[in-house]
Amino acid sequence: MSAPAVLQVSGVSKRFGGLQALQEVGLTIGPGEVYGLIGPNGAGKTTFFNVITGLYTPDGGQFMLAGQPYEPRTVHTVALAGIARTFQNIRLFAEMTALENVMVGRHIRSRSGVWGALLRTAHFVAEEAATAQRAQSLLDYVGIGALADFKARTLSYGDQRRLEIARALATEPQLLALDEPAAGMNASEKIQLRGLIERIRQDGCSILLIEHDVKLVMGLCQYVTVLDYGKVIAQGTPAQVQSHPAVIEAYLGHASTPKTSPTTSPTPTPVTPTQGAGA
Repeated sequence: MSAPAVLQVSGVSKRFGGLQALQEVGLTIGPGEVYGLIGPNGAGKTTFFNVITGLYTPDGGQFMLAGQPYEPRTVHTVALAGIARTFQNIRLFAEMTALENVMVGRHIRSRSGVWGALLRTAHFVAEEAATAQRAQSLLDYVGIGALADFKARTLSYGDQRRLEIARALATEPQLLALDEPAAGMNASEKIQLRGLIERIRQDGCSILLIEHDVKLVMGLCQYVTVLDYGKVIAQGTPAQVQSHPAVIEAYLGHASTPKTSPTTSPTPTPVTPTQGAGA
């Protein structure tokens, strides 16, 4: 019997006043997959991330994580369920060390409560030591172990990105959602990032990737969904998506046809791959 999809969502919709930010969006991510979510600026990619991770309450949709329904109503319940994320704009605790930032992420899996922390019980002390050890191993894993005692604000931009990934991994996610992790990186940093994402995938964590660097997405992802004006316009393997007319028009426009407005956009015609992706 095959393993259930890590993430399966369908019919996801979100409206802000008169703006329909997402309309009937769906995708399926299998175990050990890197899944890309791309589209022009304003297509709804980050809104979709915010919905599935509990920052925004959806207006509609069905949500399954590892074969079990989950309700993306709050960030902490989604994190406990097994989805961790990074942000388009880096969100670290600037005055805390790299090690402390990762320990914060790890505490969602801790068992000691407030009284244990106040009284510094033997269980709390042991758990805190284990948390610090795990945080250090994750810093080593992402390649910044030597920077454990440096404040987050003193790290380079690329190292701050890696620190965010380490903190997300500290929650022991089934799905890691990365929102433009390569933004602002130079060519060598992007190569290192690609290697890290591949390693995370090989170690069993599925990845949902938003990224404007289409070359990076096409080289890393097994499947890709393309959004435009909050709708799915194509879905499939990188090769299928790259040659899809709707994708070409969304990115490059059409010589004789003006770009469709959000209020008159046609019914999307996604490409359906043989496995791993679904609307």
